[in-house]
Amino acid sequence: MTWELETDRLVLRPMGRGDVEALVPVLGDPSAMRFYPRPFDRAMVEAWVARTLERYASDGYGLLAIVERGTGEVIGDCGPTRQEVDGEPFVELGWHVRADRQGHGFATEAGAACRDHAWTALAPPRLISLVRPENVPSWSVARALGFRPWRATVRAGMAHVVWTIEAGDEVSR
Repeated sequence: MTWELETDRLVLRPMGRGDVEALVPVLGDPSAMRFYPRPFDRAMVEAWVARTLERYASDGYGLLAIVERGTGEVIGDCGPTRQEVDGEPFVELGWHVRADRQGHGFATEAGAACRDHAWTALAPPRLISLVRPENVPSWSVARALGFRPWRATVRAGMAHVVWTIEAGDEVSR
């Protein structure tokens, strides 16, 4: 995994096992994870990071740690992952930001950098984002990134909206 991206306020870098402590407050926060079956405990965060490292090895890409330049802190994760939706493979763009850093545009900033790099590095025909119907904050990020609702699916027994943006869409560049 060689992706390292920079924006005005963020550094997006490959995740490592040393990021578990910083990701516990992100993935373990009941408010931030209210659209998941439950917040992650430490073991689940360790497994999340391990799966990300496996994706780097098998797919050549995966979620990146979001580091806030001003503080040097890991405040979340963002990036592409290979996902199957109803048996069809896609590149999904996902994001999580620590609850106290939400509402400052970090997910959108990180997402835009990852979206733009994914077009060049992976050249998929489309990117998707899986968002629960009630997750209005992520809807806002998806819209800001140029995604639009495409279809519905069920994952882990929960309804999701599949948001999409196609290669060549004007806003994606």
